[in-house]
Amino acid sequence: MLTSLAFIFLIGLSMAAFCQWLKLPRIIGMLITGIVLGPYVLDLLDPSILSISAGLRQMALIIILLKAGLSLNLADLKKVGRPAVLMSCVLASCEILAFLLFAPSILGVIRIEAAVMGAVLGAVSPAVVVPRMVYLMDSKYGTNNSIPQLIMAGASFAT
Repeated sequence: MLTSLAFIFLIGLSMAAFCQWLKLPRIIGMLITGIVLGPYVLDLLDPSILSISAGLRQMALIIILLKAGLSLNLADLKKVGRPAVLMSCVLASCEILAFLLFAPSILGVIRIEAAVMGAVLGAVSPAVVVPRMVYLMDSKYGTNNSIPQLIMAGASFAT
């Protein structure tokens, strides 16, 4: 199991750095690593890793949301509070609605499965949004109008 964790971390971070070099989000490199090392491509992971994968995913989401929470300034959050809540509700509703409309015809699933897929997408979207907004906040891009804070608070609230 430790060998599998080492593969995941080393190759995942290497692919993340490669994707960053290509000007892509780092999460894409990590996702590709998971797909390639997983049971459907190379099957290099210990089966015990797959049994604890749900817990690992929850820990990763907690870390991402903690990073988002620690990056937000309370004064900025008060300034963008209501729009952030409205944006999160609209965003989550659009994701669920898009899956309800398109997933049954494209993926051949029933409506309830499409709704669950949309809800799952809404829950994991902060994994992509939060790191980018932290980067924008660090580079002071859009912070005068609190735009990254608004987007990050909305994404975190929807989860």
